[in-house]
Amino acid sequence: MRHDDRPRLSFFVYGTLRPGEANHDSLLRGRIESEVPAVLSGAALYDGPGYPYAFDDPDGGRVISRVVGELIEPLPELYDQVLADLDRLEEYVPGRDANLYERVAREVRANGPGTVTAWVYLAGAALERALRADGRRIPGGDWKRR
Repeated sequence: MRHDDRPRLSFFVYGTLRPGEANHDSLLRGRIESEVPAVLSGAALYDGPGYPYAFDDPDGGRVISRVVGELIEPLPELYDQVLADLDRLEEYVPGRDANLYERVAREVRANGPGTVTAWVYLAGAALERALRADGRRIPGGDWKRR
């Protein structure tokens, strides 16, 4: 834990922050130590206006619930800056009720048999309700293959 009690977790990215997508180069290129394929199980991925939105979906109904992405580890000396930039991109403000995305810790599976706890930006409560009611689920949970 750091002085402000936030753990220094890796980040699981599944949309515009993935390699080759719109925000990767401007926010992550040259600022990360590692980037490996990973999967978030028990989550659904929905298409939004220009961006994907994931949320917890542990039972998945009749569909396998998973989201495909990358696990990124910022360079240690840039961690706080990367965290602040990602929070700003996702319009996440700790404790605000109307966040579009919430930054939460979740277990993700990267290369290897185990899981890693990582920060994930999931759809906020109001957006999740709207997506469940009227959204378009992305089959297979992979934004790059939508």
